[in-house]
Amino acid sequence: MGAVLNDSEIPSDSGISIEYHIPQTSKRIDFLITGQNDNQEDQVIIVELKQWESAELTDKDAIVKTRFQHGVAETSHPSYQAWSYCELLNQLNETVYNEDIRLNPCAYLHNYIEDDVIRNDFYKFYLDKAPVFLKQDKDKLNKFIKSFVKHGDKSNVMLRIENGKIKPSKSLADSLAKMLAGNPEFIMLDEQKIVFETAIQLAKQSSSSNKNVLIVQGGPGTGKSVVAVNLLVHLIQKLGLIAQYVTKNAAPRAVYEAKLTGSMRKTAISNLFSGSGSFHSIDKDSFNTLLVDEAHRLNAKSGMFKNIGENQVKEIIDAASLSVFFIDEDQKVTFSDIGSKEEITKWATKANANIYYHALESQFRCNGSDGYLAWLDNVLEIRETANTNLNELDYDFRVISNPSELRELIVEKNKINNKARIVAGYCWNWVSKNKPDQFDIVIDDFEAKWNLATDGSLWIQAPRSVSEVGCIHTCQGLELDYIGVIIGDDLIYKDNEVLTQPEQRAKTDKSLSGFKNLLKTNPEFAYSQADAIIRNTYRTLMTRGMKGCYIYCTDKALQDYFKSMLNLIA
Repeated sequence: MGAVLNDSEIPSDSGISIEYHIPQTSKRIDFLITGQNDNQEDQVIIVELKQWESAELTDKDAIVKTRFQHGVAETSHPSYQAWSYCELLNQLNETVYNEDIRLNPCAYLHNYIEDDVIRNDFYKFYLDKAPVFLKQDKDKLNKFIKSFVKHGDKSNVMLRIENGKIKPSKSLADSLAKMLAGNPEFIMLDEQKIVFETAIQLAKQSSSSNKNVLIVQGGPGTGKSVVAVNLLVHLIQKLGLIAQYVTKNAAPRAVYEAKLTGSMRKTAISNLFSGSGSFHSIDKDSFNTLLVDEAHRLNAKSGMFKNIGENQVKEIIDAASLSVFFIDEDQKVTFSDIGSKEEITKWATKANANIYYHALESQFRCNGSDGYLAWLDNVLEIRETANTNLNELDYDFRVISNPSELRELIVEKNKINNKARIVAGYCWNWVSKNKPDQFDIVIDDFEAKWNLATDGSLWIQAPRSVSEVGCIHTCQGLELDYIGVIIGDDLIYKDNEVLTQPEQRAKTDKSLSGFKNLLKTNPEFAYSQADAIIRNTYRTLMTRGMKGCYIYCTDKALQDYFKSMLNLIA
């Protein structure tokens, strides 16, 4: 950057800021240049710096692959990163939006030689917002800077931004309100409204000296996510508070953002949706409210290698005056899931927070109501219930004789309103990840691919994805009208019992990561943990359909067992 700026036409009294920390985030802007244009309007140039030498194209919005220290991984396109930082400041920094400070983002990949990836037309939407400059583009970047900065920083732009009040802009609040208005996906019912009003009241009362934690328990389909999204919009639009929707899984974040905006592309509100591992380096009480959906999926450590931070529950409580945790402990589906009422209560107590509890019980929005859940728990032998049949429930549950028939049925149901999908237990390796021409799930003449590479987190909404198979990681926390479930060899029926076989899980599945090591030291506990995870996984998969669930079992005995349980209707 020193070489780029070594130009007498760039004012020597321009402002330079390096590694600027954006409030309420763990994000840092690499390089900023401040000054004024010909009309004496304040200008900020945001430069996202990358040492990359190459990248790989993906078919996911704003995502590329590149090599990091530990290997090739997916990451945001540099143009998207630079633009998103601008949007964050435009949305939340009162000085920026009230004083009309112009933000001009770009990215500089100073080791990168031109190819057909980084400036591919697929990323044009973001390239138009934040141009990318490569190794040979030093002079072009120089001209870009000079087009905005004609005079030095006469008004201490960065100091004013640094001291700017953090508050949602009116334009952000208004746009959120319009997105929510009349959207049937987000209408609240009965108990959902009670939880909503309770959280609103707590948000008004909460401060750094009066921390509050609200734990909301509810099973599948009780509308936890509906309440969370309504709260996000109301807290920002009506109360002007700083709030974020948080989940560990990317799928709910992407889907609810898309449902709000009506777009499957990253938008200005993307910054309101966060992963659970981004609060380890956030200042205490940076947020008024954090809304944690699927809180049972929280982990202790963060990062790809689970080596960052102390405890996600603790970090979230520390970061906000009010933390709202939406939880269903029966949906813990990996060895690393630690979210529980007990765990949240422990850290809330240590933070001297007031703790409140609420339950969403009776508003299960599935046609089968709570009776289907109880029947399922009984059949999967998770717990014994009195619900031994589906006799009086208006819920379409069927055992299908082969997976091809299952797919045909789901494709037909999907024609109604694009709300039917196939999912499966993770018993088949993700072969197509590296060999796109191969199928992952092969059962006799049935062939299918996992969805992961094609539509990513938005698989559950992309119309073409009905032919693919989803897994627990891309459907948990989301609802459909009809779900088709392929139950693999990790769940069988033998000697009049439903049994689990953790060894039948695919090698590419990380849900049981840690099982083999635990097996060496405490085999009984290892198997009990794995058993619970497998049963919870199928319970979760089989409750994604609000109107119907169709299953196929690779184990013939289990298939017959389910049929026998349905025959109890007669």
